[in-house]
Amino acid sequence: MDALAAHRFQFAFTVTYHYLFPQLSMGLALLIVVLKGMGLRGTGDVTARANEAARFWVRVFALTFVMGVVTGIPLEFQFGTNWARFSTAAGGIISQTLAMEGVFAFVLESAFLGLLVYGERRLGPRLHFGAALMVCIGTWLSGWFIVVTNAFMQHPVGHELLPDGSLRLASLSTYLTNPWAFVQYAHTMVGSVITAAFVMSATGAYYVLMGQHREQAALFLRVGVIAGVIGSVASAMPTGDLQARLVAEHKPVAFAAMEGHFDTEEGAGLVLVGQPNMETLHLDNPIVLPRMLSVMTHQRWSARIEGLREYPRDEWPDNVPLLYYAYHVMVGLGTLFMALMGCAAFFLWRGTLAETRPVLVALLVAAPFPFIANTAGWMTAELGRQPWLLHGLMRTRDGTSLAVSEGNVLFTLLGFMGLYALLSLVFVLTLQRIITRGPGADDHTDDADHDAHADHDAHADRTEPSTEGAR
Repeated sequence: MDALAAHRFQFAFTVTYHYLFPQLSMGLALLIVVLKGMGLRGTGDVTARANEAARFWVRVFALTFVMGVVTGIPLEFQFGTNWARFSTAAGGIISQTLAMEGVFAFVLESAFLGLLVYGERRLGPRLHFGAALMVCIGTWLSGWFIVVTNAFMQHPVGHELLPDGSLRLASLSTYLTNPWAFVQYAHTMVGSVITAAFVMSATGAYYVLMGQHREQAALFLRVGVIAGVIGSVASAMPTGDLQARLVAEHKPVAFAAMEGHFDTEEGAGLVLVGQPNMETLHLDNPIVLPRMLSVMTHQRWSARIEGLREYPRDEWPDNVPLLYYAYHVMVGLGTLFMALMGCAAFFLWRGTLAETRPVLVALLVAAPFPFIANTAGWMTAELGRQPWLLHGLMRTRDGTSLAVSEGNVLFTLLGFMGLYALLSLVFVLTLQRIITRGPGADDHTDDADHDAHADHDAHADRTEPSTEGAR
């Protein structure tokens, strides 16, 4: 492994592990707002049940948020330690959104998270709902700034090239409103909602199968399945479709590799299954829907789709098979998500989901797969950008830190692996404890205040008859 490969592998490992947590926390932030809204609008048992559910998922959110912070910090340092030439050339641009993410989004999210976790009884229902909403806004705003940064690498806009080869920000508004960013952000956030919806549904299914927390489990299933249906459909249409069209328009080489499309065709078919053969440059054992790729891309049955052979080999993605498989794993799992959530929504509508054991088992088993699908989606985006670090401006091989050898990178990579293994153990054990205790375990905040109020109420109850008698 040379230094370039080591730099790429280390960043790929750390960013892939990190993104396991934001994709859950961003989706959970929205679902917590939904639960708090249900509690605010409901009455009696409905309000109590929704608020209890929200408190449970706030604990999961807080744990996931901490893990995301801890694993995200090394990524920004790696821009300097591993990608110094890239940082020198483009740091004046990407630092804008990275700084905004820290100053605006992260501070907003962190400040109101404290109120969300510890302030329910002090704030009251409406202000506590406001705290949940602000945490959601901060979380999603953080996602926007990160996606804008990545979108610049995918589709650079708002810059000008200086004589020394570095880039200068020419228009902040153009940079922040990159059309690529809007589509990529929508697809990314929908993916996070899918992850949270599947985790919530799986937790509800687990409690039903175990015969525990039945009322809360029913609420988890209701919110999770409805969000899962909406998210799964939206991930394909319109967000996934729009993202694919952007790739086809601006990165036809990546699009051909994603689809396993080696030869130019008019009326190109959509490949469902096949194995790229890089020696013969064709797909082995393909299963193809005739003309569907042309229809989906250009809305014409006979539209021309350029094949990989049309482009110079040095413009091809570095690993065409991995890009092809990552893309098809994402699309294949997304299709299964729609089928499973659609089936669950049908039984939910009929009021029999809690008694339909096969669907509950499927929801429970499916919990890890949105993490796989989201990871495959980001792999598709990043592998498809290769061999460019900044598409059309800087190749990946020109962005590394020349002073850092492959030995140094591999040594620190081993350190990251060991540390993340320990963090994984802590996360799993803590999450297991939260789920085992279940909703209703009021361990968060104002226990002393609650006890004081309870003592006051009990005292009032005891003195009420004597007071009434005196009157």
